[in-house]
Amino acid sequence: MKGRTPWIGLLIACSIGVCVGAAAAQPAAPPAGYKIDEEYTQKSPDGATTIEQYLNKDTDDWKWQFWVRRQGTFTLLDPEPAGYAADFIFTKDLKWIVRVQKTGSGESTLYLYRLKPQGYVHASKKPLGDLAWDYLKTRRDWRKIVKAPEYHTSAHLLDGFEENYRGLGVDWPANRYLLIALSGDADVKGRKPMQTGVVNCWRCRYDLQTGKFDVPALFLGDNAKAVVPK
Repeated sequence: MKGRTPWIGLLIACSIGVCVGAAAAQPAAPPAGYKIDEEYTQKSPDGATTIEQYLNKDTDDWKWQFWVRRQGTFTLLDPEPAGYAADFIFTKDLKWIVRVQKTGSGESTLYLYRLKPQGYVHASKKPLGDLAWDYLKTRRDWRKIVKAPEYHTSAHLLDGFEENYRGLGVDWPANRYLLIALSGDADVKGRKPMQTGVVNCWRCRYDLQTGKFDVPALFLGDNAKAVVPK
């Protein structure tokens, strides 16, 4: 047993080193060059959480960082900077934040964050918008879509989130579902290369409790039309 003691000590030391390194990776404040843009500051409905957006104009490609003030802490929401400012939506129970993020001209996606003891963290490794597109590709509707080497895609929340989508005539549990709409163009090659709409507001539902997607029956008819090329 004595011969193993140094190894045990080494493992403990390595474990401590990993923890210390992970903690040190979280910056204490925005880096030099980043300045707050007050226009995009957003607060949670109860006022306890504030999201501040910082822009760095010192580089050729401007970058944004999103910082969260909550319960005396100031933390970076996402280590990966963004190319544009974003919109943030809180669920009424404040357990989730949806980030609506522009990614390019006519393109956007969604990110989902969940409240943990250490604050708001990513709810999934991939953006929620990407997961919604992955789900569409498992559906029969995807077979009707024009296949192309490149797509220009967008994902956004449907209106009515704050009222649990009561306007659709549903009676779903509060703070349970997100309704997501997908749209996309494809680069179609031919005698005259062009872009054509291949997905036009295809809708699905994301369950915050189970982490799964589905398509409510009330969307089936419109979704069939949404994949008819324009």
